[in-house]
Amino acid sequence: MNKTASSSAPAIETIGLTKRFGERLAVDAVNLTVPAATAFGFLGHNGAGKTTLVRTLLGLTAASSGEMYMLGHRLPAERGLALARVGAIVDEPLFYPHLTGRENLRVMAAVRGGDSASRIPPALERVGLSARADDAVKTYSMGMRQRLGIARCLLCDPMLLILDEPTNGLDPGGILEFRKLVRELVEDEGRTVFLSSHLLDEVEKICDAAAIVDRGRVIAVGTIAELSADDGHTILIGSSDPQAALALLQGRPGVAGVELLADGLRVSANGRIDPAAINDLLVREGIRVWRLEPAHHSLEERFLQMTSRLEMAA
Repeated sequence: MNKTASSSAPAIETIGLTKRFGERLAVDAVNLTVPAATAFGFLGHNGAGKTTLVRTLLGLTAASSGEMYMLGHRLPAERGLALARVGAIVDEPLFYPHLTGRENLRVMAAVRGGDSASRIPPALERVGLSARADDAVKTYSMGMRQRLGIARCLLCDPMLLILDEPTNGLDPGGILEFRKLVRELVEDEGRTVFLSSHLLDEVEKICDAAAIVDRGRVIAVGTIAELSADDGHTILIGSSDPQAALALLQGRPGVAGVELLADGLRVSANGRIDPAAINDLLVREGIRVWRLEPAHHSLEERFLQMTSRLEMAA
């Protein structure tokens, strides 16, 4: 497969990417396409293979098999060309503790070369560290070091940022600022942010699309709306007599469970629910129905459902 770098190429593409550590399969034949100019979440429990895939993409560990492309460049053959426009944080960002934040960025700018040094002041400003830029990094909190790591990523004017657990150590205000920064990078500047995390609620608020990984395999990919969409197996019912409706529906063939809520019932089924049939049943028994709608799930709920099914199948 011969590809050349282009602005229309996916930011990241893997084909059958596999990484083994001895007998342990950490990344299992992953096919993944991350479109350019999106915020893309890579979700999974700790130990699911997220960081291993990131380290493999960045050339920090060698793939066992498969193909990788970043910004249209084939890896590892064109790693230097690809990484010239990639900023990355893997695990906790490390710095020289006795140097100031600004001095640490100057060291990185000297390594990067070009006009990286001119980007230091705006990078510090964007991550909210201008006031502490001349303090030693050893005095920084974990959240401040995380923000300095993002500033370091910005020195290369990246088209792609790869961030592994980037909200670690951030307080609620810092998390809100991080969300705003990511959306600006994507929507205003056309950059791609690849965000590896186990914090599903944060990814749901930040990202346009995501992949869910479990045991080294990608088990679902789609937009946030697609991944959290109703599966047709659960409905919410509001009625004139919730207790009577519960007694009527509980134990019926195909009904997996009925839960009494503050404002009605949640009914789950083994297959797809026919709302019209349920409505007819309740009305025939003299129960007035004023609400009958699919139950919408958070991304976290859908993630737990998917991984729970895998656990039961194992």
